[in-house]
Order: sequence, then C-alpha cells, then structure tokens
Amino acid sequence: MKLLRFILDPYARFALFALLIMGLPLVVTNEYYLGVLVVIAIHSIIVLGLDLLMGYTGQISLGHASFYGLGAYITGVLSAHWQWPPLAGLAAALLIVAAIAWIIGVPTLKLHGHYLAMATLGFGIIVFIFFNELGSLTGGPSGLTGIEEMNIFGVTFDSDREWYFLSVSFLLAVLLLSINVVRSRVGRALRAIHGSETASGVLGVNIARYKVGIFVLSALYAALAGWLYAHYITFISPSSFTFMFSVKLVTMVVAGSLGSLWGAIFGAALLTSLPEFLFVFNNYETLVFGFILIVVMIFMPRGLLRGIEDMFKWLWHAARKAPPTSRPGEERS
Repeated sequence: MKLLRFILDPYARFALFALLIMGLPLVVTNEYYLGVLVVIAIHSIIVLGLDLLMGYTGQISLGHASFYGLGAYITGVLSAHWQWPPLAGLAAALLIVAAIAWIIGVPTLKLHGHYLAMATLGFGIIVFIFFNELGSLTGGPSGLTGIEEMNIFGVTFDSDREWYFLSVSFLLAVLLLSINVVRSRVGRALRAIHGSETASGVLGVNIARYKVGIFVLSALYAALAGWLYAHYITFISPSSFTFMFSVKLVTMVVAGSLGSLWGAIFGAALLTSLPEFLFVFNNYETLVFGFILIVVMIFMPRGLLRGIEDMFKWLWHAARKAPPTSRPGEERS
C-alpha cells in the first residue's frame, strides 16, 4: 500500500519521470533519435498548456499554433535582423505573446462551445497570413534564416545531446508548474468552471479572471516552445504554424487523455514519434495514421493513458475474482 501511495503521489511520479528522461541518453545514443526526443519535449510543453485550458477549464482553442509561431518569429526576427541574444528574445516573446493573448482572451472567452473554437481559429489564420505577407521581416513563404544558435550565459548548445538536456529541463519546469497549478486553489477553480460555469459563479469563483489567466498561461507555454524551436532549427517558415498543426495539438491532448498532464505528454510523444515509424507505408502513411487514431478513440474514448489504466484495473479485479485453482489445504503443483 505504501508503494501504491508513493506511485499515486504526483510529486513522486514527477521525480521518477525526471530520473527516467534525464537518464534516457544513456540508452539512446543516436543523434537522430535524440533530435526526435527534442521535438517531443517541445511539443509536450505546448500540449501541457493546452491541456490546462481544454482538459481542466473546458475551453477549446484551435489557435495555439499561432502563439507557438509568434514565440518563434519574435525571437527569430530579433535574432536574425538585430542580433538579439536568445534570452532577450525569450523575454520579448513572452511579453508580447502575453499581451496579445490577454487582448484576444478578454473578448473571445466570453464565447462558449464552438464559437470560442471558431474565434481562436480565426486568430490563427490572421497570424498565419501575417507570417506570409510581412516578407521583409519574416521572410514570407520562403522562411526566415540567420537565427543564431542557442547561447545561454556563454554556453552554446550545438549538438542534439545538449539540446535534449536543455529542452527536457524546460519541460520538467513547465510540468512542475502545471502540477502545482492543478493541485492549488486555482486548479480547483478551473475544474469547477469546467463542471458548471453557473454553479462556480454562484460559489464566488471569478470566472472571467480564471479563464483569461489560464488562456494567457497556455499561450506563454506555446511561446516558450516556439522560442526553443526557432533556436533549435535556426530556420522557421509559416508552414510549421498552420491550422493543421493546431488540430494536431488538440488531437495530442484528446488522444493522450483530456484533463491529465501525464496523458498530455503521452499524447505528444505518441503523435510526434508515430510518423517516424509509419514511413514504411510511403504514400499511405497519413491513412494508417488516421486509422490508428480512429481505433484508439473507439476502444479508448477517455484517451490512451486512462484507457491503459482502465485495462490494468480490469485485469487486477479479474485476477482477484478468479476462482482458486486448488482446494484449501491442498498443496498447489
């Protein structure tokens, strides 16, 4: 029972997870696979923020690729045109994205259901058009080159192994912050809003403040991920921040398990790495990818992580209810 309590404790899970992923490069030494793990860590940061917004607050956003792109382009433009150091680019990206998210969030979060999704979708399309049309600044459809490599306090990150530890460190910091948010009074207020806005309002929850606050926080996660992505690839183009990428982010949250931080990371890891294994299907890769998602959602409608947990619970109860294989007092073979 002590072991079970230890495993169920979120901070114990976090410690085990941190040990696991920090030790992963001892097993994975291939630079290409380390690069895939860097992208998984970057996607996980975005999806954690989106899960706080969708899974815990019940607000659907189809525009998070735009915040991801804004974070990447703000630091990319400052670095390529004016040689700003990466940390200064991060500060600028977070400040500008927080201001934009607040301006967008105040009017749009008064909307409900698919109207909010449509509003965020429209914002994403507008930002995508700006990325394409401001060619002198963003490089237009051809993309932006000349972004400096990551350099923090004189340390340059120029290998996939170094990038792995950097991106995972940011992921762990974001995950720890998210666990604290979920377990705090703010997290309880978010779940109350998800359950019933009317009831939570009657109980004194400031619905508008919490909804806008978590929207801004999730946008900041996306901006942080965009900053990492821009300095990791050192080249960005609008094709990386399309509406389809927003849909893919939502799919990661839902397929992983809506309302579960661990499920969000699981979904991001699965949907980022799965195409790497499906390339053997050549032109049918997308078809197979969609088929796998459909099968998963039919048989595990609560998401993969909760589906696996349910399966283990069922097996546990089935084993406990199984009839004894020998009579009492009879020695088993």
